[in-house]
Amino acid sequence: MPRISYGPERDARLAQWAKQQLANYIDTGGVKGHVEDMSFIGGHRFETMLLIRYAGRKSGRTMIISLGYCQFGPEIAIIASLGGSDVHPQWYLNIKAGAPLAFQVATQAFACTWREPVGDEREELWRWMVRANPIWGTYRKATTRELPLLLLKPLEEIPVFTRADLTVA
Repeated sequence: MPRISYGPERDARLAQWAKQQLANYIDTGGVKGHVEDMSFIGGHRFETMLLIRYAGRKSGRTMIISLGYCQFGPEIAIIASLGGSDVHPQWYLNIKAGAPLAFQVATQAFACTWREPVGDEREELWRWMVRANPIWGTYRKATTRELPLLLLKPLEEIPVFTRADLTVA
């Protein structure tokens, strides 16, 4: 099953928005791109976005993508939803394969570790995340797969991401 469709016009707007949002985030060092208006697809007006940087498991290329997030206690929570698709996003498969991981929130970046919560903690996190962003609940209902939840634990602070970070092995 493909991602949830918001209709041709909004899907096109979302694709253009995602490309521009990522460019703004990287090019401004996080000054722009951290808080975004997602109301055009049913989200809130003030959604928080982060960047994750990882290496491709096959290509070795360094990649950066933007994702919505929530703080959950001392950790940062993200969802490998791929818009409610029945397949895992490539970034998640790369992280699972052991790629080094870092994240950037606004103008601060961190090397990090990650884990997937289980049991009661996982369900508590789901409730927390859906309250923060109802779109995630819609994605969960749209797919037959269990959407992975990841908790990122910041380690040391590192320089913010730049286009120079995007390399080809």
